[in-house]
Order: sequence, then C-alpha cells, then structure tokens
Amino acid sequence: MKGPKSLTIVIKLGTSSIVDEKTHEPLIDILSLIVKTAVKLHKDGHKVIIVSSGAIGVGLRRMDLEKRPKYLPRIQALAAIGQCRLISLWDSLFGHLRQPIAQILLTRNDIADRTQYLNAQNTLAELLEMGVIPIVNENDTIAVTEIKFGDNDTLSAITAAMVHADYLFLMTDVDCLYDKNPRTNPDAKAIEVVEDISTLEADVSSAGSALGTGGMSTKIVAARLATSAGVTTIITRSSNPGNIDNIVTYIQSLKTTPHSTTPQPSSPPSGTTSSATTLLNEPLSRPTASLRLEPVLIAPLHTRFIPSPQPIRDRYFWLLHGLAPHGTVYIDAGAHRALENKAGLLPVGVVDVDGTFAQQEAVRLVVVDRIPRSSLSPTTSLLSNGSNHGPKLWEGPGIEVGRALVNYSAAEIMRIKGVRSAEIEGLLGYAESE
Repeated sequence: MKGPKSLTIVIKLGTSSIVDEKTHEPLIDILSLIVKTAVKLHKDGHKVIIVSSGAIGVGLRRMDLEKRPKYLPRIQALAAIGQCRLISLWDSLFGHLRQPIAQILLTRNDIADRTQYLNAQNTLAELLEMGVIPIVNENDTIAVTEIKFGDNDTLSAITAAMVHADYLFLMTDVDCLYDKNPRTNPDAKAIEVVEDISTLEADVSSAGSALGTGGMSTKIVAARLATSAGVTTIITRSSNPGNIDNIVTYIQSLKTTPHSTTPQPSSPPSGTTSSATTLLNEPLSRPTASLRLEPVLIAPLHTRFIPSPQPIRDRYFWLLHGLAPHGTVYIDAGAHRALENKAGLLPVGVVDVDGTFAQQEAVRLVVVDRIPRSSLSPTTSLLSNGSNHGPKLWEGPGIEVGRALVNYSAAEIMRIKGVRSAEIEGLLGYAESE
C-alpha cells in the first residue's frame, strides 16, 4: 500500500517556549517534548524545520542577568553568548534520539540578494534531503533594525515559503486565537478556521513575553505571509507539542475523505487529554441497508489559516517579502491594468516618484489618480519636473498594489515619467530598457 504523503513542516518556537521568563532556565520538559515530536514526524517520513528563538534569554541565564538590556551592543553580545549554548542544548536533546541537526542563522540582508536567497533555499533543501533537522534563528549578533526580520514569526513564514512547506506551526502560550481576550472575558469564543485573514476579527492584546519580541499580532502577520505562499498555518499551544502530529493527521484526514461532512476542529471531550486524537463514530442521518460508519477526527484546539489557492512563490515571493523597498513609484490605472496582464511598466504610466533608490533596487508600486495636465499650471509643471519634492501630480489616498525591481534610479525616472519609451534616450542620453 502507498504510504502517507511526505510533508514539510516548519515549527516556530518563541523565547517563552524555550526559557522561563523569570529565571531564564531552559524549559527542558517542553523542549524534550518538541524534540520527541519532531523526531516522530521525521520517522513518519516528514521533513521538519525548527525556527528557534531564545538565544538572548539563554545568554541572560549564562551571565546571571535579570532582564533584557536596552543597549543594542549588549543585546548582540548576549545573543552571541546564548546562541552557542542554545544550539548545544538542541544538539544534546536530539542527540539522545540519534537525530542530526544543523544551525542556520539569517538576517534580512542574507536574503535580500537573489543569489544568497537561492543559496539559503538550496542549503535547506539539501539538509532536508539528508535527513537533517535544521534549527533556524535570526542572527541577532549582527542584526540591527534595518536588517532585522522584526521577529521570528516573520522569519518562520519566510522560511516556510522558501522551502515550499505544507505546514507552519506558530507555537504560543494559548490554544488558539479568540475573538476577545480569554483571560478577562469568560465568553471569549475560539476562532478555529480563518479562510480570509483580511476579515479576521481577533483579540491581539497579547504582546509577547518580556524576553521575546513577538505577540499575537505578529503571528497574524506571519500567517498572512505564509498563507500567501500556499502554506497552511497553525496557531496552537507550545506546552502540548504532541498536538502538532495530531493536528496534521486531522487536517490530512479532511483531504482524504472528500465525501464526508467536513468537521470543524474543536476541543476534545471532557476527560480526555488535549494532545489525544479522538475517533467518533457518527451514523448516517438516514438508516440504509448498507450502513457505513465513517470516522470523524476531532483535533486538539487550534486556529488554522487556510492557504491561498493561488500561492505566490519563489522569485515573486522574494520580491514581495525578501526585499525592503527603498522608495515608491506612483502609477496610473492604465499602467496597473497592463501590469496585471503581465506587461512591463512603461514611463508613460508613471505619475510620480518618492524616495531615493538606485537601479535594481526594490520599490513599492502605488496606484493613484493622475491630475489632468489641463489642471496643472505651467509653474506646477516646472517645479515638479526633475524633483520628487515638488507639488503632487496626483490625488487620492493611493493603493499599494505590488513591489518591483526598477531598471532606472529615482532621479532618472523623475526625468522620463509620463513620456513615451522612444523619448527615453533623448532625455537621458541612453536607454537601459523600455
């Protein structure tokens, strides 16, 4: 018989899942369960990546410091101290089960260059083929605000997209998302399935631990990134790592039983543990001679974000999320329609430019309503020509519709905006591209 499909699963752990918030001692019990779960998934034929925070927290314990400092060089030094001890801890725990691991440290700069992005992608793919479990973390020893992912939730989403993962698990201190804060509202309702993140109304008051940088809002941002790349994203409780296997089994069962009614995930019945997968036999609504009982899985409580049916992957995902935009190119509705039809952006469709950027740097594309030339005075036209600090040539709020790499610098685009492609060489003295 054909075995179960091999899946690629990314598990993200925050600092609060790795070290105690007060004592900074490693949470060996939880880490051991994570390791056991990851090894089980691996033995079942799945590929597993762990995105692990905690270097700074472990560094605080090593240096007997009570709280995270605010001075950036001190934070980076603690990350350097803690990272080696953190990976040593992971290696020791996995070593007991004879499972090899690898360490990968990234900053946004490491994936801003297309070649380096592909190198990271290829390294991860090769490690997974070798049966190794990569441990990914942001390189906090050199990262500053300009090159940081911001939090490991974002890093885990980019990692999941990079390896075309099937699942991303964002492990946290609650079972799932709620419409209200469950700590202060007993009537808070669990949000179990999210089909459209843009319509999500959830409580995001959780700001993360004193040691970490994330919170529930960053997990929703990560879910938006991952689902856009076709990755099913799960929020669930980190203290029950066994839930990961059970949730995967549950979701896969929904895909293999299309003729049965799709149940919604819910908490197990009272008297059962939340990490147990329960089988219920539900009879058909109308008795027949050939009565069949179909098993319906009930998964541990979690929030599942449905992936996009039209995922953005590889180079397009890298353009959207791997690069930090250095400016904005404002375009008109006609240029937007052309881009949607896979055409390039011609200068005649460019309305205005903001920011300072060079060739082959990333920019935002924003659609605006162009102010008709007849409405512009000669003085306005003169002031706005060749400068992105002149009066606005458009009106309305503007809608960001995408990101792009430009063939011309900001100053060059300001000189050729609104003209026909044949005029580029006459204005600039050369023509890199239409």
